[in-house]
Amino acid sequence: MSTGAIPIRHLTPDSVTELTTAARTLLDAFDGSAAHPGLLAQVPLSADALSDAIRHTCRPADTSDGLFVLRGLDIDDDTLGPTPGHWSTAGNAGAVYDVVLLLLSTVMGTPIAWEGQQDGRFVHNIVPSPGHEEEQTGASSSVLLSPHTEDAFHPGRAHLLVLGCLRNHDAVATTAASIRNVQLDAADVELLSQPVLPILPDDAYAEAQAYQGEPPPVPTLWAAPDGPTLRFDPAYTPLDRAPAGHRAAYRQLEDELARVSVAVSLTPGDVLVVDNDLVVHGRVPFRARYDGTDRWLKRASVRVPGRRTRPPAEQTEHGYGQTAVEAFA
Repeated sequence: MSTGAIPIRHLTPDSVTELTTAARTLLDAFDGSAAHPGLLAQVPLSADALSDAIRHTCRPADTSDGLFVLRGLDIDDDTLGPTPGHWSTAGNAGAVYDVVLLLLSTVMGTPIAWEGQQDGRFVHNIVPSPGHEEEQTGASSSVLLSPHTEDAFHPGRAHLLVLGCLRNHDAVATTAASIRNVQLDAADVELLSQPVLPILPDDAYAEAQAYQGEPPPVPTLWAAPDGPTLRFDPAYTPLDRAPAGHRAAYRQLEDELARVSVAVSLTPGDVLVVDNDLVVHGRVPFRARYDGTDRWLKRASVRVPGRRTRPPAEQTEHGYGQTAVEAFA
């Protein structure tokens, strides 16, 4: 794994002031709640008023890495309050950064939420939680969070994943690897482009895991007009059901993704933007203290209208009964 250069885009002090002022103005108008429906309805108007400098900083990823870090937001650790012990206890903690992420996400596309995850919120709190240490979800800590496509089981998954860092005293690294940096032979690409195995819902979606429909087989790779894309979640892919040749190709892809993986230790105020069609992401293990000082991220998911990065056949999938809700539909 490399800790090499990650594309970094710096928000100017004026841009930071503009974003935080817009966020606080919205919060003041809606009782300090980032989840207020009235606030959400006003986000597009506030985003439309943002400067060209912010829009330029939020332009699509323009390297094969498929990601970038926005840097420059101000986080005051002393006034932030303790890291919540569970997403459900976060309430309005760090609400100004929820709204900042909503504004940035709206500049880049359309934020989405899931009816079955974190009470349908458009910005999630990612914190380690007691009893979840060994799960393959964002609430885990003591295990490697395997590299994966976010919400890979669902055809309506985000095109972009936006991770804002509020606290990371232990420099816990997020891992990322782009399909456009790997080297695979033509035979392996051909095998992985066939819909052989399903991707099952992860542990964050209990209702989806109980869905009775037949899991649809999906391709791991797809040749999009501008290059290869992938849909990948080995922790929830029943690889033992595949023929030996397919399993070998899948393992080769895993090895290649590991070879080109980079480690990104976000610092408070960093916002990592990941192209979810090109890049798998994960997290290294760490020891949670549960004393209010643990790693704390905010997460938003974004769809980009008009994108052609997925096979048309995905439109017929049932999505295990889960519904992704667009913020401004």
